[in-house]
Amino acid sequence: MTKLYLTRGALPIDYFAPSVDYLLGVQQSDGSIPWFIGGHLDPWDHVEAAMGLSIAGRYAEAVAAYEWLAANQLDDGSWWARYEAGEAVIDAESRKESNFVAYIATGVWHHYLITGDLEFLQRMWPAVNSAIGHVLELQATTGEVYWARNVEGQPLPRALVTGCSSIYKSLECGYNISVALSRPQTAWKQARERLGQALRTRPDRFDQSKSRYSMDWFYPILTGVVQGDGARTRLRGRWQEFIEADLGCRCVADEPWVTVAESCELTMALLAAGDRHRASELFSWLHEFRCDSGVYWTGYQFDLDLLWPEEQPTWTAGAVLLAADALAQATPASRLFTEVQLLDAPEDAQGVHHRERLE
Repeated sequence: MTKLYLTRGALPIDYFAPSVDYLLGVQQSDGSIPWFIGGHLDPWDHVEAAMGLSIAGRYAEAVAAYEWLAANQLDDGSWWARYEAGEAVIDAESRKESNFVAYIATGVWHHYLITGDLEFLQRMWPAVNSAIGHVLELQATTGEVYWARNVEGQPLPRALVTGCSSIYKSLECGYNISVALSRPQTAWKQARERLGQALRTRPDRFDQSKSRYSMDWFYPILTGVVQGDGARTRLRGRWQEFIEADLGCRCVADEPWVTVAESCELTMALLAAGDRHRASELFSWLHEFRCDSGVYWTGYQFDLDLLWPEEQPTWTAGAVLLAADALAQATPASRLFTEVQLLDAPEDAQGVHHRERLE
């Protein structure tokens, strides 16, 4: 078994070069990044892959990915959940998922943290502004955000813990973008506070049928909803249920299947909870799931001893690069998912970082 331990300040980019090359090989000439060659695209995973390109210093290609989003944004600020061969898939089951729509803010802020490219931030502002506006139209008065609109434009009144946690991080990033551009959107900050309160105190407002998925367990920590002692208690509570020693994190508690992407995201959640030792150990297990060329498979079914499915998603490559950067702290965006840092908006609108604490 090949293990890899990363130290602060040292990101062995050569080791991850196959993943970067894979992202570049799958990315289309219009900037879009499908799951794999010939596969479909969804906006959330497209952004996850684009963040991997930013970490690797492939700035032009990352910008092209965000420009694809801006070019394909619908009039209401959203995107469809599925695109094939560059075209939206629209049928009776089609939907616009709120966490997919919001995630552009996370990716755009991540790219800006790395590059400091204010012109890029200004150029992407209309798309981010419109996307967040669409999402907040789906926020209930009790704080939760409904998960989607259907093909007829009607809200689907169900809230998901993982999706709303992702939106919580996107609202942090969107608000920071607005402050950095001297356009502070106080309503976004307030909406984020209501969403966080609902996630922390009103489990009855969220669909509990997804609790068997590990993401419902650790996403509130990954995105800053739960911090400090609460985060550590939450991780301890279901650790034995989801973790397979020397393999990784199960996607679903009752399935013998560990996945690289969920394990990478849990790595960052552990860092956010202050547990670098277990974060480093968990990440070290994942590199046996690389193919001969160095690209990561989706996951491993350990009862049957097989890699499954036999796919190498671009979003897995993106998650690997995000976790590696979080461990190595190699880029200015390395703490995006391990700390909550809201910008202040004083009268001169010059943003100053402060760390939110919810001990």
